[in-house]
Amino acid sequence: MTGFLIVSATEAEARYVPAGLPVVVTGLGKTAAATATARALAGLSLDGLTVLNIGTAGALHDGVSGLFTPGRVLNHDIDADAIRALGYDPEELLEVPGGDGVTLATGDRFVADPVVRDRLAARADLVDMEGYAVAYACRAFGVPVRLVKHVSDTADESALDWPSVVDASARILGDWLRAAVS
Repeated sequence: MTGFLIVSATEAEARYVPAGLPVVVTGLGKTAAATATARALAGLSLDGLTVLNIGTAGALHDGVSGLFTPGRVLNHDIDADAIRALGYDPEELLEVPGGDGVTLATGDRFVADPVVRDRLAARADLVDMEGYAVAYACRAFGVPVRLVKHVSDTADESALDWPSVVDASARILGDWLRAAVS
């Protein structure tokens, strides 16, 4: 297959994907995202395929807004130091070629707590719940991936308003896709 596979956690985030592009809606969290992405890739011819993982993200630093294509993704809710002490590589940080230098932290925790936000801000710029899992699955299949994230909130109490702001982010993601794949 030559072309793109769009991967999104929710239908709301994928609402404005241009017609004709294949879309996989994974559900929330790393397990759902990795499973759905792997299932989709296992059923496709991968030659020339690029996965575009679109979605919203919380900003971990004040004043950060807009659309980003992270170049690194961090699995933030794994005890990497303990796993390393056992002699294993937790692979908690993946490089995403072609990214913009931003680091995305991914975890199963919905970040709406300023204390958690500040802790994550020491290691990343944005936070989501699926990016790492999609990148990990794509790496396992040898398929290029690009993470495309629009800041929907500031990963604090404002994150709880996500249902009311996701449509604006989805429109921007749809516009990016129209420009990027045409």
